[in-house]
Amino acid sequence: MKNFLRACKYAWPYRYRVLVSVACALLAAVLWGLNFTAIYPLLKILGGEENLQSWVDDSILKLETEIIPPLEDKIEDLRAKKAEREKEPDSPQRDVGLRKVSGYLADAESKLENARHDLYRYRVAKRFIDAFLPHGGFQTLAVIMAVLIIAVAIKGLFEFAQETLVGNVVNRSLFDLRNVFFRRAIHLDVASFNTSGSHELMSRCTNDMETLGTGMKTVLGKIIAEPLRALACIVVACFINWQLTLLFLILVPVSLYVLTRIGRNMKRATRKVLDRMSSILKILQETFAGIRIVKAFAREAHERRRFRAATKDYYQKAMWVVTLDALSGPIIEFFSVTVIACALLAGAYIVLEKPERLWFMSTTHMDMESLLQLYALLAAIADPVRKLSSVYTRIQAGWAAADRIFNFMDREPEIRGNAAGPSLAPHARSIEFHNVCFSYDPGHPILTGVSLCVRHGEVIALVGKNGCGKTTLLNLLPRFYDPDHGAILLDGIDIRTAHLRSLRKQIGVVTQDTILFDDTIYHNIAYGKPNATKEQVEEAARHAKAHDYIVKLPRGYETRVGEAGTKLSGGQKQRLSLARAILSDPSILILDEFTSQADAETEIEVHRIVREFMKGRTTFIITHRFHTLESADRIVVLDAGHVIAEGTHAELLKTCPLYQRLHEAHGQRLVA
Repeated sequence: MKNFLRACKYAWPYRYRVLVSVACALLAAVLWGLNFTAIYPLLKILGGEENLQSWVDDSILKLETEIIPPLEDKIEDLRAKKAEREKEPDSPQRDVGLRKVSGYLADAESKLENARHDLYRYRVAKRFIDAFLPHGGFQTLAVIMAVLIIAVAIKGLFEFAQETLVGNVVNRSLFDLRNVFFRRAIHLDVASFNTSGSHELMSRCTNDMETLGTGMKTVLGKIIAEPLRALACIVVACFINWQLTLLFLILVPVSLYVLTRIGRNMKRATRKVLDRMSSILKILQETFAGIRIVKAFAREAHERRRFRAATKDYYQKAMWVVTLDALSGPIIEFFSVTVIACALLAGAYIVLEKPERLWFMSTTHMDMESLLQLYALLAAIADPVRKLSSVYTRIQAGWAAADRIFNFMDREPEIRGNAAGPSLAPHARSIEFHNVCFSYDPGHPILTGVSLCVRHGEVIALVGKNGCGKTTLLNLLPRFYDPDHGAILLDGIDIRTAHLRSLRKQIGVVTQDTILFDDTIYHNIAYGKPNATKEQVEEAARHAKAHDYIVKLPRGYETRVGEAGTKLSGGQKQRLSLARAILSDPSILILDEFTSQADAETEIEVHRIVREFMKGRTTFIITHRFHTLESADRIVVLDAGHVIAEGTHAELLKTCPLYQRLHEAHGQRLVA
């Protein structure tokens, strides 16, 4: 509930539209209730030969001569009897008689009050009937129907305005909430993405948002409009016979109890459905991203079975939600019809038998037309109540979606931006790793006691077996993660205390897994420097040996690369990634297997360009290709998270057994 209310706060900037929608809903409800007042004159016209003028005159005459005077006389007699009883000595018989007379007197006074109210209403009606309605029965019927049609049309306009305003507020609120969600998500640290998975984030930003929007639309729309419609009918019904209307309202607590029980189950069921949708998105993402592997190993049937199992699970959970939603309507309708039938029987008994009292209530004069109008109003009250049954289940679904959305939005990143921290000056002295320890999972260390000092402008190559921690160590430098122990100093400043953006702007990364966006080549190169000129972008592409193939494309730099760069080869994508790093002009360069997808000729050329680009920059190279190490000033050997040796290529061949084995394995691979 708390999270759902937090979501509704996003509608606060549009509160005036909500107020206008409430006003429209109120006017529509008033017209809805007033439309049923046309039933009584229609029944009078169709049920008799007199017109409305003579009917209202007869009704006034009957009240003035046959109903009010006898009641006044009866009240006078009862007051006299009460006064006589009060003069009698105290005794049990006196008290019983006094209570009985007082009860009869209260009933008579109530009936007299109701009769006087009826007389007042008939006199008001007489003024309007005489002024606006013709004397002919058919002509009067035509006028009433025309007024009814106009009233329905106006009511429809108000309902349209209310629905449109509510939809506008909800969609604008979801627009704001989605952007806040994305802003919070994109500022989380890398570890949060590894934990949740992108499929989970996409599900919460799409499917959960739509479910929440349905709940918000229900709260701002139907939960306001439907009770107002019911209230309008209740007010009109109370004017006809408040006792029978009160009897009908016994439905309300019963309905609330049923809806509460169903709503609790609905919230749990909806949460399970949303979780299953996340599983479906996960399978879709994995399968489509790895479609080449799926087809290469002919695993289409396996993926179909996996997807079918996930969708079947989703289907079963979704059907339980549908069952709960469908169950609420018939149950409420059953209670509605039962209570309406009881109220109708009680009203028929009053009309036909004309009793003085009915159970604990005194009765008032009613004719058949009034009873039928009351029945129509009670049926009209039941319709909004029935619709409110589905409203509650939708709100419960919205609550579940809001919980999932805000549970993610409330996560705090471990890597904070340090907006108040010092902005780093361009790197000029050294980078130091002091006793750095790190683990992704507690108890499973990846790096243990790594200490390394790198001078500005030095080229450091990291080598070692797969899983020894090379990439993890360099991921700590731009603070994708923070070390569990130890510190990393950039020119003497602990990077955890520095302004995060000023740190990352100094670092350029070119990885083995080239990341490109479904945008133009131009914008992919300029991604790290969006204000770059066209000449600067083309110059960076030339340095990366990408310009020649780019200009041969149909649209040149305006060619879209496709999702994840699928329209380009692996070597072309790596050269674009290198051009992006060159354009950003970083003072620290990280190259992680950056030529793994380039052919031999291109690799030689790219290495030549990189050697030129590395001048004056601190560069870290991760590679398994030993000929790449020629450009390194120093080689650092890692094994199981430890630095076991460092030196030049020639020194390590003499002193480091692991390096010797890696070098021999590389030579054998080249021979093979």
